[in-house]
Amino acid sequence: MSNIAIRVEDLGKQYRLGEIGTGTLSHDLNRWWSKMRGKEDPFAKVGEANDRTKKGNSDYVWALRDVNFDVKAGEVLGIIGRNGAGKSTLLKILSKVTAPTTGRIKIQGRIASLLEVGTGFHPDLTGRENVYLNGAILGMSKSEISRKFDEIVDFSGVERYIDTPVKRYSSGMYVRLAFAVSAFLEPEILIVDEVLAVGDAEFQKKCLGRMEDVSKNDGRTILFVSHNMAAVSNLCTSTIFMRNGTLQSMGPTDKIIEEYISYGKFNTGQVLAEDIQFTRRCTKASFEEISIISNGEITSSVDIKNEVIVEMNYRVLVDGAMVYPSIHVLDNMATCILATFPAKSATIGVDEFYGKPLRKGLYKSRVVIPGSFLNEKTYSISAFLVPEDAADMEIAEEVLSFSVTDTGEMRKEYGGDWWGLIRPKMAWSTERVS
Repeated sequence: MSNIAIRVEDLGKQYRLGEIGTGTLSHDLNRWWSKMRGKEDPFAKVGEANDRTKKGNSDYVWALRDVNFDVKAGEVLGIIGRNGAGKSTLLKILSKVTAPTTGRIKIQGRIASLLEVGTGFHPDLTGRENVYLNGAILGMSKSEISRKFDEIVDFSGVERYIDTPVKRYSSGMYVRLAFAVSAFLEPEILIVDEVLAVGDAEFQKKCLGRMEDVSKNDGRTILFVSHNMAAVSNLCTSTIFMRNGTLQSMGPTDKIIEEYISYGKFNTGQVLAEDIQFTRRCTKASFEEISIISNGEITSSVDIKNEVIVEMNYRVLVDGAMVYPSIHVLDNMATCILATFPAKSATIGVDEFYGKPLRKGLYKSRVVIPGSFLNEKTYSISAFLVPEDAADMEIAEEVLSFSVTDTGEMRKEYGGDWWGLIRPKMAWSTERVS
């Protein structure tokens, strides 16, 4: 384990819903008696995965189960997954805030954790006192902390309030000082949860730059949880994708992010209304079917030179309704690269139905994304039905995904990744002027 900073083996964390501990004395006695006989915890055999989209049948829930991975010293590991996937529970176990139910962890080095606003701060102490308190908890001497103190205060930007009790700080000031303490007091392992989202954009940029600096120059290990895929992509060398308390996959960051973004989306090229998880429903119209068509076929894989047609079948439910379909195209970082709807001032080929009251019935709308326009990536489509009252719109977020591949049309001898969110085929000309 000489080059391994963190080793996680068969890690599991079980909770009982609505109760503290196991809930009853008999359960505690059962656990103790099993342990004394060298038997497995009887309550480790029951319980369900932490899937919050379904109604469960058990009082026991596995927030984490059978998680195994290694983190090398100096590695920056991203941890991604939807809410409830077990990310924060994993970090709390690594930070020794809570104990695992099963498995074990091996850690080499001091850990500094930033799991939520004000972690490790005493509200009645001043910022200055909390800096020294946190340093002492990390095992640093007073002289070591004093040597770094000015850098910490300067980075945090709270110099004016450093002798004010932190209970009077805003959440942003809390995070600024807490991150500065964690980043400058030289722990071997730095654990950062989504808490950085509380800070403003400028401070987030500073934090990411600092984490990159301590990883590359100081060789420190970082575990970084975030829903900001761009930040994970820029900072992390490898990433794990967690789902319902289990480790779904682990590998190079770009591949794992792409898997995470596309996971659970319909990638057959077509989805019916009964399979769509709508973010919002409309009372005047409703989607019945959404398809991606290229080269005359419903598909989820598109040649870069071919058009991409998004076809939406929807039913108008009320006579006289005025409804506009719309789509957003998002890249594999969930960045919206284009949004389009059939407005007469901005759309080619608007037909007789747009801008007029519609009769009840089934309608079909198509929008064409030209060939040789999108880059070689995985994309997703969000679809909308927008009536006059936009608050009543129907929203199907990231409902379909498709990939664009280059078979050599635009690549020729170049074999690397092509820069840019889009990759249009544009007219170039060259002439000699002298």
